[in-house]
Amino acid sequence: MKKTLLLSFTLRIVISLIYLQTLYFKFTAHPDSVYIFSKLGLEPIGRIGIGVIELIVSILLLINKTKLLSIIVSLGIITGAIASHLLVIGITIKEDHGGLFTLAIIIFTLNIVLIYLHKTDFSRILNHKIYTK
Repeated sequence: MKKTLLLSFTLRIVISLIYLQTLYFKFTAHPDSVYIFSKLGLEPIGRIGIGVIELIVSILLLINKTKLLSIIVSLGIITGAIASHLLVIGITIKEDHGGLFTLAIIIFTLNIVLIYLHKTDFSRILNHKIYTK
């Protein structure tokens, strides 16, 4: 049990650090970030809005009481990012050799692992909601 909790916290730290590292580019209107969100038709509101959501998720991932909600929100954000790469902007952004796409795949994978690690907690929540109706 302790190993699972340590692994969970470590994975949540990694996700948070990746999100926080990319926030600099979103919040400073770095040309690459502006390029991405312009191609998506979301510049500047989408860039800033998604940045704010990522900042909140980065913090909530580290709080035990909010980890389940933040894992689900993080999975939603990163699924959108992967879909954007695959359908609109491409895997390689300018000269990044797929670096941003790789980070998105890492975050997606870590979120899936976290869902697996906390499947009992998620199941308990889902079962409670179903049986209280």
